[in-house]
Amino acid sequence: MIRNIFNFIRRFESQAPLFSILRLAKQINFTLSSSFAPHQNTNKFVSLVSVWCQLFCPYLTKTLIFILILCCGAEMAIGQEIIGDTLPQTANTAAVTPSAAVSDDAQEAAAQAYRGQDYKESITLYEELIAQGMAEDRVSAQLYYNLGNAYFRDNQLGKAILCYERALLLDPGDGDIRHNLRFAQNRTVDRIDTAADLFLANWFRGVRNVFSSNQWAVTGIIFFILFLVCVAVYLFIRLLWARKTAFYAGIALFLFMITANIFAFSQKSERTRRDSAIVMVGAATVNTSPDTSSNQLFELHEGTKVKIRNRDGNWFEIQIPDGSVGWIQQQDVEVI
Repeated sequence: MIRNIFNFIRRFESQAPLFSILRLAKQINFTLSSSFAPHQNTNKFVSLVSVWCQLFCPYLTKTLIFILILCCGAEMAIGQEIIGDTLPQTANTAAVTPSAAVSDDAQEAAAQAYRGQDYKESITLYEELIAQGMAEDRVSAQLYYNLGNAYFRDNQLGKAILCYERALLLDPGDGDIRHNLRFAQNRTVDRIDTAADLFLANWFRGVRNVFSSNQWAVTGIIFFILFLVCVAVYLFIRLLWARKTAFYAGIALFLFMITANIFAFSQKSERTRRDSAIVMVGAATVNTSPDTSSNQLFELHEGTKVKIRNRDGNWFEIQIPDGSVGWIQQQDVEVI
């Protein structure tokens, strides 16, 4: 029976692939139904499966491989979906949904108040715009940046740094935001030595912060599409030079796609983790335990950034850049 199937394959090799597959399917189906009895050795079934795979290898197997790569790669490339802003509203939380024209007018009014040095009015208008953006899931880094500038001019250093940090989460590649953030941080009272990081960790953060999570995700999708083109060329084109080029280019594009998705995932985690906070009061005490009667370790001042390690009621266990750890009251800080 196996020999007969191989004869069928040779007989239809010179014919069009579609008609060959259809006619061979009928012949194999007839052979199976007439010659394969339940009591026969199961090795015959295994042999038939092997023959079937050999028959369809030039067409079906390559197509299935391509589809498998398409599905797996798509899952990885678009895994970093474009997410909405998860930052909290900073002030007025009234749910308003004016038209885009009204929103533009409000931004112009806020900018006009800022230029006229009416910083409190500018702050109020920008906070309303951010509240509106939160309701419509379209808060921009520019709004937080402008609000931070207004807070800075109004001598509210802690809130200014908080807004700059939030703007930087939304657009980590913006040089103006980074410059203003560093300028504001230089005005803080605390001068804390930063623990030395590994060169590789600094390099990773530096490259990752070139784009936002959404931009890295789009970059990964572009690399994935180009990778699929290379896979298709390698599987279905018979020119040797084209297959070699597609093979090596595909490896490079696959690595680029993986890297872009790693950066996208890291950026997304940075935004959603929310494990950092800014000291919002003039002076905040840090204790050894979450209890006002516990010993005081040190004192932090407005604008200092801390990392949240744990929560216990109204207390945060925090860590400062030099590695020191202690407990601070939740009311003294605001989460970025």
